[in-house]
Amino acid sequence: MSYDGVVTKAMVRELSDLLTLGKIEKIYQPQPEQLLFVIHTKRGKQRLFISSSGNHSAVYLVHDTPENPAKPPVFCMVLRKHLGAARITSVMQHENDRIIEILMETTNEMGFAENRKLIIEIMGKHSNVLLINMETGRIIDSIKHVSIDVNRARQILPGKAYEYPPAQNKKPFTEVDHEYLESLTDGQLQPERSILSGIQGISPVLAQTIASSGAPYDFLKALITSIDDKSFTPLVYLDETDKPVDFHITPLAAYEEDSRYRSLAFATLSEAACYYFINRESSNTVKQKSNDLLRVIKTNLDKLKLKMQRLEEDLYKAENSEQYRLYGELLTANLHIVKPGMKEVTVTSYYDGSDVKIPLDPKFSPAKNAQNYYKRYGKAKTAIKEKKLQIEGTSSDIAYLESVASFVERAGSIEEIDLIRQELMESGYIRFRKPPKNGARKKYKPQPYTYTLSSGKTVMAGRNNNENDWLTMKKASGQDLWFHTKDIPGSHVILFLEGAEPTEEELFETAAIAAYHSKYSASQNVPVDYTKVRYVKKPSGSKPGFVIFTHNRTLYVDPAVPEKA
Repeated sequence: MSYDGVVTKAMVRELSDLLTLGKIEKIYQPQPEQLLFVIHTKRGKQRLFISSSGNHSAVYLVHDTPENPAKPPVFCMVLRKHLGAARITSVMQHENDRIIEILMETTNEMGFAENRKLIIEIMGKHSNVLLINMETGRIIDSIKHVSIDVNRARQILPGKAYEYPPAQNKKPFTEVDHEYLESLTDGQLQPERSILSGIQGISPVLAQTIASSGAPYDFLKALITSIDDKSFTPLVYLDETDKPVDFHITPLAAYEEDSRYRSLAFATLSEAACYYFINRESSNTVKQKSNDLLRVIKTNLDKLKLKMQRLEEDLYKAENSEQYRLYGELLTANLHIVKPGMKEVTVTSYYDGSDVKIPLDPKFSPAKNAQNYYKRYGKAKTAIKEKKLQIEGTSSDIAYLESVASFVERAGSIEEIDLIRQELMESGYIRFRKPPKNGARKKYKPQPYTYTLSSGKTVMAGRNNNENDWLTMKKASGQDLWFHTKDIPGSHVILFLEGAEPTEEELFETAAIAAYHSKYSASQNVPVDYTKVRYVKKPSGSKPGFVIFTHNRTLYVDPAVPEKA
């Protein structure tokens, strides 16, 4: 991540212009390592977001107020006590490091003026936010406490004198002259490493960009000038999946020279940082939640497949139970030659004249042995019916979970994952969470994927099995067309005809959408069934998304969705 000293300096410049002389109205702590300050300024309300999380250490302005806990944490209460109605007098950067200092004036309970300093250390997993008494230089409190057991060199605890993080013996980038930079790069096989180890506030990707610029000193000087006069253009770099990978105030050579990445430009650095962190965290959270659900699904699938294997073995045994009937009949016909206490007897079959050896239980009489074989035969016949029904139900459960797994793998947002989790709760695969204290659950509103074909007609695809049911059974009319990949987990896709007849182009476009929203979205020549919605029925008591249909035809298409206009 490129929240380095250069980005910090640019952010300080942006915050200083907007927040200086602003008055703090509200303070929140939405997460254990996050803070939000609502500040009244001459340009209106500003929301300053601060995060000391290891994978989200940053400071920037946001537009929205996140959801906050009902009971504020201790550090939030300390900040409200000391900084309530405080006025910001200055926003500064410590040297060229990733440390932002916000100086504030406030009044105590006696009405006397006091000076406080909020220090934000943006240093990855070592990030912290500290409130300092400027008169004494001591720590009032911090969002993270660091005891001597954790760090012998630098403790961060209430009452201790504040010390800056240890210096790295690098020259601040604003103090670098032409001669010094030349000494770092001349004759070096890897000048970016020399720049990184010799200049404070430079990240690896920026060091590489400076080294490859052709004129390192001119590049660095122009970069500093762009911060001073606010002429820089913040950029966020995205990979092939549109996931943010980095951001900075200048084009970065590592991404500019690689066709796998593209950049987005923003008007302010806060907007760029906000986009980067929100979208990156959303992608990571979706991936984490997806993996959690997939583990639950896999566990249940493994159990069901083992159950299926055992049921099939039992069915095989039951279907091969005809010998029990034969033993019972032959024993009954030959009771006169069977003596009590015998362990087996050989008799002649009156069906084909062959000799049949029949095992006997010496504890029972010959007649009782015959009755036992008849009972075993009767139980086997009953078992065949039961096992077939159980196999059918287990097969249905396996197909259902495989369809849910395909939706999880294709989910692109936290909302989609949460809806699938809710579906699994309702189906009994996950325990219900405790309902919120303030009342009932939030009512679900279906929002299927919606596309417009080249002809202008609308196509919708379900995002989960509950949405599939709603789309097919409630939203669509009987004359609309229903599409689904043939014997492949996927979405129900509806082509809304509005009374018109579908063209061949519309059929193939919609089939391609159905293939795209299926488990085989990365394949080619995918078979897709389609029929009128009136021929699609949902059996009573069946799993979400399960339907039966008739009058269907099949198209073979490559997965695709219409390009956005």
